[in-house]
Amino acid sequence: MALDIDAIVWDEDGLVPAIVQDGRTRAILMMAYMDRAALSETLDTGLVHFWSRSRQQQWLKGETSGNTLTLGAIAVDCDSDALLITARPAGPTCHTGDYSCFGPRETSGITALWDTIAARSRDLPEGSYTASLLSAGTDDVARKVTEEASEVVIAAKNHQFGGDRQRVVEESADLIYHLLVLLAERGVDLEDVERELDDRRQ
Repeated sequence: MALDIDAIVWDEDGLVPAIVQDGRTRAILMMAYMDRAALSETLDTGLVHFWSRSRQQQWLKGETSGNTLTLGAIAVDCDSDALLITARPAGPTCHTGDYSCFGPRETSGITALWDTIAARSRDLPEGSYTASLLSAGTDDVARKVTEEASEVVIAAKNHQFGGDRQRVVEESADLIYHLLVLLAERGVDLEDVERELDDRRQ
């Protein structure tokens, strides 16, 4: 990662504020400080490190809780005196247990659905349809994706000739849900798919 540490404007204590943003949701997760060693360790390990002003020592985010931040990218602001770090959080970022130090995460749509599916993948609760799909294996989940894709096509063709538009909406939701389950079953993160989609923007 190309980053000129010497170009950063450090304060009188040798620190620079670092704002952390979720690389997938773009939500702001936290703000802390880095010294040169913490920044270098972050770049070397791919896990975000900070300098604790209260303890006067370097610390790895999530060292005790397991809620680490995996580095995505680092940007320096126009005055070179602040950092914006995009990262992938492994669990809640705030010590209170909240998703962000700025409050609970507000999600809807695909992001909220993915969070639920990811949780079912970890916990596999009894009685959950999602958990039963995940336990069934790739072939069964892939078969459902194929079936739901066919249902979307049929609903779209029916709508073309005067059929119910709502059926297109419902069948599309079924397809997206089962596709997300397939991603989770294969250990593919939604963030990776979103990054690929970003690369295809024209």
